[in-house]
Amino acid sequence: MSPKNVIFKKVCKDKSVGVYMGKRDFVDRVDSVEPLDGVILVDPEALQGRKVFVTLSCTFRYGRDDMDVMGIAFRRELYLATRQVYPPLQDREKGIHTRVQAKLLRKLGNNSYPFFFEFPDNLPCSVALQPAPSDVGKQCAVEFEIKAFSAESQDAKVRKRSTVKLMLRKVQYAPEGEGIAPSVETTRDFVMSDKPLHVKASLDKEVYYHGEPIKVHVSVTNNSSKNIKNIILSVDQIANVVLYSNDSYAKCVDIEDSGDSVSPGATLQKVYTMLPLLANNRERRGIALDGKLKHEDTNLASSSIVKDGVLKEVLGIMVSYRVMVKLIVGGMMGSSEVGLEVPFKLMHAKPDAVSRRRRLCSRNSSAPT
Repeated sequence: MSPKNVIFKKVCKDKSVGVYMGKRDFVDRVDSVEPLDGVILVDPEALQGRKVFVTLSCTFRYGRDDMDVMGIAFRRELYLATRQVYPPLQDREKGIHTRVQAKLLRKLGNNSYPFFFEFPDNLPCSVALQPAPSDVGKQCAVEFEIKAFSAESQDAKVRKRSTVKLMLRKVQYAPEGEGIAPSVETTRDFVMSDKPLHVKASLDKEVYYHGEPIKVHVSVTNNSSKNIKNIILSVDQIANVVLYSNDSYAKCVDIEDSGDSVSPGATLQKVYTMLPLLANNRERRGIALDGKLKHEDTNLASSSIVKDGVLKEVLGIMVSYRVMVKLIVGGMMGSSEVGLEVPFKLMHAKPDAVSRRRRLCSRNSSAPT
């Protein structure tokens, strides 16, 4: 995440326009999104009478910039909003400014002007599909960008030397409150076996934070005449590219081949620990990642939470997770499988929630025994 108390600055090549922002991560709270604010610094002499505009865009990209088939580029603009910043359309002193804007305006002087955008609540979060090591160019991704430029008018041709761009991220944090801990069970009958096989898999909670171990409780009651030869657990990431093709990609991001067996008439109660991490999947093409800013690392994509009533078809890439528990059942005609899918959410904790947890742990560790 973007560090606190840092000002992000970028100036175009001809020095006519500069962008200043206090943050580049904006939190989607499902029913609302943090507004975007910043300040533009202009050089009236370098502008030579041109106006200055700022745009906020959300783009879904599913191919490289240089790919063009029959005049169709492999990108789609999901949202575009434009504001004229200079000459200002209202008195700078009469506007309502955020704390960061007020500080920047005082520091940058009379040639600085504020801008403000509100995100619609139906846009996807920043997410990208990891390219293969041999892939070049832009990957399939949902990207947010602020662009400031000087031109004679909003629709005039924009010169690259007079343009400055800054990538942004729209992110979601884990919801507050404990959801229902997921639990799935199934009973399987077999031919030539009087009694069934019963399997149950459960998790301790619904939401896990990135980097947090996931404990999977597995219970097997094998009253059948079949031999359970092995139990394999995996964490699968499902990425649905819903915008242009409705493709679905299921990628295993962690696996444990336990080698555990359960003979006929026996039971098994065991807790397995899974840990899905990007560090173990950096060479895997097509894994969904949280959007990243330049020179920053990222993580596996967070689970998507969508506001009720929003059309999923416009949300770019939807991400979900599940724990798969697979039992390999031996038989005279070969092996068969019994499987369970346990859904869960993988997300970032809210920064204030992390601080509260650390304070609580600190108090508990310093308490007298």
